[in-house]
This record gives sequence, structure tokens and C-alpha cells, in this order.
Amino acid sequence: MHAHVILAAGQGTRMKSRLPKVLHPLLGKPMLAYAVETALALSPEKLVVVVGHGGEEVAAALRDYPVAVAWQKEQLGTAHALLQAEPFLQGFSGPVLVTQGDTPLLRPETLKGLLVKVQEGAGMALLTVELPDPTGYGRILRQGEEVLGNVEEKDATPEVRAIREVNAGAYAFDAFLFQALKEVRNENAAREYYLPDLIAIYRAHGRKVVAVKGVAEEALGVNTREELARVEGVLLSALRREWMRKGVRMILPESIYLEPTVELAPDVTLWPGVVLKGQTRIGEGAEVGPYAVLEDTVLEPGARVLAHTVAQGAVIGRGADAGPFARLRPGAVLREGVHVGNFVEVKNSLLHPGVKAGHLAYLGDAEVGEGANIGAGVITANYDGKRKHKTLIGKGAFIGSNSVLVAPVRVGDGAMVGAGSVITHEVPEDALAVARGRQRNIEGYARRKREEG
Repeated sequence: MHAHVILAAGQGTRMKSRLPKVLHPLLGKPMLAYAVETALALSPEKLVVVVGHGGEEVAAALRDYPVAVAWQKEQLGTAHALLQAEPFLQGFSGPVLVTQGDTPLLRPETLKGLLVKVQEGAGMALLTVELPDPTGYGRILRQGEEVLGNVEEKDATPEVRAIREVNAGAYAFDAFLFQALKEVRNENAAREYYLPDLIAIYRAHGRKVVAVKGVAEEALGVNTREELARVEGVLLSALRREWMRKGVRMILPESIYLEPTVELAPDVTLWPGVVLKGQTRIGEGAEVGPYAVLEDTVLEPGARVLAHTVAQGAVIGRGADAGPFARLRPGAVLREGVHVGNFVEVKNSLLHPGVKAGHLAYLGDAEVGEGANIGAGVITANYDGKRKHKTLIGKGAFIGSNSVLVAPVRVGDGAMVGAGSVITHEVPEDALAVARGRQRNIEGYARRKREEG
């Protein structure tokens, strides 16, 4: 068994943000969540997250995870931060993994490699990577797998600066850890206590320090918005590759944004600029057109979403289509074969099979019967200023263009509503409702008006 401590107390001033650095989102969830989920994948006996800057917000973001929260009241460096976890690990004799909250690409397999080294007898194991340009990083001096030291760039000779192996900030320690932490000194320009100083302390006590070399991309840390975008790009590329391997067609894949919570079936087609968020599920053979945005939305097999459509919390049935430029708000349910066209908005409404709403309509808090036709400009006036009311439209009904259905109201099966009507009372089955001023033509009026001018 082992324990795991994640250091997430830093301010992240280079992010230029009021949001704590570790809470900046990556594909829809906080950066810190990646570090926590990686840690939990290894089933630690205890998981402690050390918070500091913006700690209340960070602690709130951790509510759904089985973690203990330790507080670093003053930001006095990484070694000082780790020391704050000691009360939570009293009496714990197993290895302790230590990672950073701002390195979201680390894999459980890599961290397991560090644990194994300590279980095999090393006192301390650290993750290292080789960088093409190691400028700004401390260099690792080693003999075989054993680490002799970590030399900061400002203290390095030209020979040491030529070394490209650097400390990646992930460690495993034996039970000597907290005793060693108390020996770390702050004799540096920032007057802070740093974890790499433990290398010399462990060696001074005759304990072996070893390096485990990882993949540079895994150790990417996030300190700036640019680095955040770079890490998100790595995560996105991996997601796209995974879904394409499973049979999803992506046209111009580098332009498609999707989150890890999204599920796609084989033969789904995604056109350029598509955005897929949250609990979106897309069934086999469904197609999402250019620049459509789907969030928490279900597309059943064969459904089509056309360009520039926005759907949130909607369900689009088999063979149904929406768009271009449609808006489906939460609770919009389009059953099989429904057609919702351009500039149609649907909110909290059930459209039964075969309903057609071709253009320029608003359907809110409505139920529309099978095969009904909704004309251009039709509005369900569902809100009276205080409450929402329901509109019921029967099977095969025909609602003429530019009509307003003032809820609560019911239009019966097979009924018709004349264009331009304002319907405030029930329309019986198979009836025609006309609710508008009677047209009258005044002969010659227009000519006389022109002559007066």
C-alpha cells in the first residue's frame, strides 16, 4: 500500500487570472481533476491534496473525490507544502508518491514505476525527462540509475548545462520522508523550501536516490495560458485518434473539439468546427454539420444536425434532423423523422414522429402531435410574466404561418389554424380557427393618398 500527496497550493501568477491555476479547465474539467484521477487509478490508501492560493475554491472542486485536504497557509515552497500533509499520514510506513496539480498528462503507469523503485529498496525515486531545450530547468547528475544531484541552471557549469535530463517534479519516497523534510533549508534567493533539496539529504543519510526516465510530453507542466493550450492540444489529439480508431469519421479533425465524457458510435460523421461537450451521446451513422455545438445532447442513430446548430440537453431521434441555425434548449425532444429547420427554437417540448417546423418558429413548453406542421413565424406564447404554461398541438394539425398560440391552449387532432391568428381558446379536432381582423379593401384609397401628397 502507498499514500499519495498532490501539491496544488501555488498561485500561478503567470496565468494572469483570478481563478486558481489548478482549476483552469482542460476539456471541460479542472486541471487538478486529472492529477486526482491519475492518483486514484493506483488505489492509494490515503490521498492528500495540499491547497493554498484560492484554497476554498480548490477544496470545493474536490468535493466529489475521496481526498483529504491539507492547507499551506503561507506559500513557502514545495518542500514546505509537502510537510503540511504530515498530520494526515501519521503512522503510515508505506511509500509516498508526490505529484503536482499542474502536470495533468502524467499516466498511472509512469507513477507506478516510481513506486516500484522504492518498494525495491530505493529511499527516493524521481521522474526525469529529456528536453530538446532544457533552459530554465535544474539538470540531473547521475551515475547509472543513481542520482548524484540536481543542479540549478544558474549554478551549472557549461558541461552541466549541456545535460538535457531534467527533474519532472514527480517523486516516490520511503518512510524517511517527513524526517528528511525537516532538514530542508531555505538558503536561497526566494527564502523557500524546495523538494529537490531532498536528493542531497537522502544521500547524506546513506539512502539511495534513483531516476526513472519518462516521456517528455507526459511531464508538461502548466504555468501560462500558452502551456494550458498546449496540454489541451495533447489531450484533444489523443481523444480524436481514439475515436477515429473506433470508426468515427472526422473531416479536418484538428478543428473538432470534444470532451472525454462524450461518447461516439461507429460511422458517426463530424464536420469541421464541431464542438461536443458534457454527456453528449451520438449514435451510429449520425452526422453533425460544420460549427454545430452539442452539449449534454443525444443523437440517436441516423440523426442529422446541420451547420451552426446549438443543442443543449436535447434528444434528436432516429432519422430526425435539426438546422441549419436551429437552437434546441434543455428538454427539447425530437422523435423519429422530425424536421426542425433554420431559426427554429425548441425548449422543453416534445415533438412526436414526423413533425415539421421548417423555419422561424418558437416552440416552448409544448407537445406537438405526430405529423403536425408548424408554419413559419409560429410562436407558443408560454410565459405570462410569472409562470410558464403548456401548449398541446394534436396529431396532423396544421398551424398557419405567423400564428401565436397563447398558452395554456390546445389545438385538436387534424385542426387547422389560419395564418396570422392569435389563438387564445381551444381549437376542436378537425376545426379551422381564424383569429384575426377581417380583411377589407377600400377601392382607390392608395391613389387618392398619393395625389394628396
